[in-house]
Amino acid sequence: MYKQMERKYKNSAKELIWQWFFSGIKLTMAPETRELRHYHLHEKHMQKEIRRAALTSQICKRITAHTFRHSSATHLLQANYDIRMIQELLGHRDIRTTMIYTHTIKSLTLKEAKSPLDL
Repeated sequence: MYKQMERKYKNSAKELIWQWFFSGIKLTMAPETRELRHYHLHEKHMQKEIRRAALTSQICKRITAHTFRHSSATHLLQANYDIRMIQELLGHRDIRTTMIYTHTIKSLTLKEAKSPLDL
């Protein structure tokens, strides 16, 4: 598998898109090439680190990796990104799933928008 991939994507070892942002600590032997390689950090380890960081920060709410997904969607809405763009970024099939995030922020409709002259 690795040889096929390396033939198809010759620069995969150097290109950012093929790298792990959260790589595992241990190197693992690739069975086909007998090379030591980094793989991704296991989900459990990420969850433990997020929990430890929340406790260290004395945040009393439950925080998971999924919390970052919600925060990101909310910030995009606050920055007036199009709801369809957010739907695409989150990978939601149905717009109603994305619309759930709209209840968390105040809407800026045209009636509420301020004129640049109103300073």
